[in-house]
Amino acid sequence: MKKSRGTKKDIYEGITNNIITALDKGTIPWHKPWIGGPPANYTSDKAYRGINVLQLEVAQLGAGYESNHWLTFKQAKNAGGSVKAGEKGTPIIFWKFFTKETKDEVSGEMVKESIPMARGYTVFNTLQCSGIKAKEKPGGVIDSIEAAECLVSGFGGPPGITHAGGRAFYSPGSDSVTMPVRNSFDSSESYYSTLFHELTHSTGHATRLDRNLKNKFGDDKYSNEELIAELGAAFLMGLTGGELIAKTLDNSAAYIAHWRSKLSEDSGLIVKASSAAQKAADYITRG
Repeated sequence: MKKSRGTKKDIYEGITNNIITALDKGTIPWHKPWIGGPPANYTSDKAYRGINVLQLEVAQLGAGYESNHWLTFKQAKNAGGSVKAGEKGTPIIFWKFFTKETKDEVSGEMVKESIPMARGYTVFNTLQCSGIKAKEKPGGVIDSIEAAECLVSGFGGPPGITHAGGRAFYSPGSDSVTMPVRNSFDSSESYYSTLFHELTHSTGHATRLDRNLKNKFGDDKYSNEELIAELGAAFLMGLTGGELIAKTLDNSAAYIAHWRSKLSEDSGLIVKASSAAQKAADYITRG
């Protein structure tokens, strides 16, 4: 999408001013614009915990499964389905506690002690099974927006983009963006705003604008990068049309308010971050 630098500058400045105005007035709480979450058991719908989360997320992302639900061979059978031939399961650990009574050597009283016992299970994603009805996804109807798609396709030398799981993130190591599946978002606008946020992160890669992306979660540098990414997303939404940015601006302002609160700097930080965000948006749309 080609626009003059003057037109881009006007859009960037207008959006920055609107966000600052929203921050000054107070913003509504940020909400995650997609349905999804950590790996969960299909039968109980309970989320897995501990090391199991990492195990299953790695398996889910590695295979590109759109479902975050898992079940054992027996659970699949009880649900009226079966594991497909040749499918390889993912090992998890289930901790069960049992009570043991022992006699206290000093008091002579019986004392109850909780003893943990680990049991290993193998689980399969629902997409590795036949005859298993997928869980309903209450997301919106995500139509393609031509102006936004043109902007994405015009990004020269972009990162890889994968749709899987329940998280949105950019990985500098593999130079790749992972997005939740499209129909898990509550609107087309929120889908593209989230994608633009991650694409803005990707401009910080060493082969592009070379921002420092090796920051710890929650520290000042990490927080500043999140401000840049969300401002960049707002700028890109603005370049694709006024109606798009209007539908996502409140949530962007709420997200920015959250990360600004993590920093010790004053409100002038937004203006500083917007300069880096402008460079990122210009990089993506330079074609």
